[in-house]
Amino acid sequence: MLRAVKQPALAFATPRKLPKAASLAGRVVVLDIAFASEVSGGGFEKVTLPLIHGLGERLAMWIDHHDHVRHADYAGDPRFLLSTKAEHGACPEMVTPECVVRAGPVDTIVCHTDFDGLASAAKWIRGGVEPYPGADDDARAIDTRVGKPSPVGLRFDRAIRARWRDHGLLGLVVRHLAAGLEDPALWVPIDEAARELAVVEERTRRIAERYRVVDVGPGRLPLDSVAFLDATRDHGRYDKTALLLAGQSRATVAVLVDGDNVTLAAPFDSGLDFLALLGLSGGMPTLVSVPVRRTAEALSGLGVAPGDAALLLG
Repeated sequence: MLRAVKQPALAFATPRKLPKAASLAGRVVVLDIAFASEVSGGGFEKVTLPLIHGLGERLAMWIDHHDHVRHADYAGDPRFLLSTKAEHGACPEMVTPECVVRAGPVDTIVCHTDFDGLASAAKWIRGGVEPYPGADDDARAIDTRVGKPSPVGLRFDRAIRARWRDHGLLGLVVRHLAAGLEDPALWVPIDEAARELAVVEERTRRIAERYRVVDVGPGRLPLDSVAFLDATRDHGRYDKTALLLAGQSRATVAVLVDGDNVTLAAPFDSGLDFLALLGLSGGMPTLVSVPVRRTAEALSGLGVAPGDAALLLG
């Protein structure tokens, strides 16, 4: 049975950009927001910890599924429900009726700006009940890129990817999910946003044609090739997720340079751990972004021969 809970305010955030505690009303739950790594403008100490300390007793619960060494600091605190990506591929499956009851009434939900985060917020509002049958599975497929989401999940995901900075649209998505998809009219602006992604996808496909693939000899990592692309000149004009997946379709690992950052990506079930490779404390093991100055280091760690690396960095 759906347990009614107070309709809370919504605040959208990313691990690198969190709201100030003073801007959040009442008791707060944080959903699908990873602890910041050291590449996130100061890391956990300067990004995540101020929010935790600022909320103090107003923090009702923090639920997340991204790896981080500082999870151990909160193992004994019942307000923190933290796991690794391997344990839970997506956050909504961690939002259960039991944890909603345990947290008690909340006034504000802080959630991530992707389907995983928005579905978590909607499920919390619904007292830990899925917005529609299979929503948890859709979140897992979309967040891990393993398996295929349902047509409903795809409609939401495409709209969010097209306008992930549009907080009005994100709020509408949460509203539609929280209402159990009862109002067909709410699909109109969501589908309109999703259609905008087609133009970006076509542009992304053209950019992906510039990937260069190099073979990697036998080494300590389970990979045999790397696809490299410098997309700095196309900054802001492509779908980063789609571009990284295009690289992974050509090689074991995609390495994407864009301005000040370089991103390494591999399939969720590849067994690769870029956090260990680059000495990072937190994040997703198979999807990591670091300053562009570490590109040569990253290529070397992946086993790319010096001569090939020189050609790629040309």
